[in-house]
Amino acid sequence: MPNNYVINDNDQPVYVEMTNTFQSPDISAPPEISASESAVLFTANASNSATIVLGLSSAIISVRINNPAGSGKTLYLSRISGSIGGTSLLTSISGTFTLVRGGTVSSPATVTPVNNNLASPAASAMTVQSSTAVISGGSILATYQLAPGVFTPIFTGSIIVPPGAAVSANVTSSSAAVGTIISALSLTWWER
Repeated sequence: MPNNYVINDNDQPVYVEMTNTFQSPDISAPPEISASESAVLFTANASNSATIVLGLSSAIISVRINNPAGSGKTLYLSRISGSIGGTSLLTSISGTFTLVRGGTVSSPATVTPVNNNLASPAASAMTVQSSTAVISGGSILATYQLAPGVFTPIFTGSIIVPPGAAVSANVTSSSAAVGTIISALSLTWWER
């Protein structure tokens, strides 16, 4: 059949037009939309601050999400958001973010995950802890330097935590200027 292009017009690059769609126009949404509608999208938050009077000080916050061995659920990490800042001179604040496979936290406090579907009473199957100490052990998945402000690495479910495994995240902010520094961390995931 001459002049009949199966996928795209002759003057368009491949995959510009939608193929095999059931609806027109095509509607695409991130998986978090379906997870929230199904009441399986959860968020856990933690923060820590430090007051600087003399010398260098740090504000450390760590969050560890453990998927218990018998949970029957798999965690899909959606995104991590956080920030460093405070009343100390912004030009003197620096920080780091670290994501760790496994790891442990010392002197942990329990964090209750919040269901992002506000109409649902469903609870997370995960055990979440926070700490004001750095993560020890585990394998580093990602680490990078932070400038004052907000950061949001998006994973869209690409980090998978099966039953019996854990994932931890840490934010550390440091400054030597007089004032207060704050480290904040928020993890969002869905369970299936």
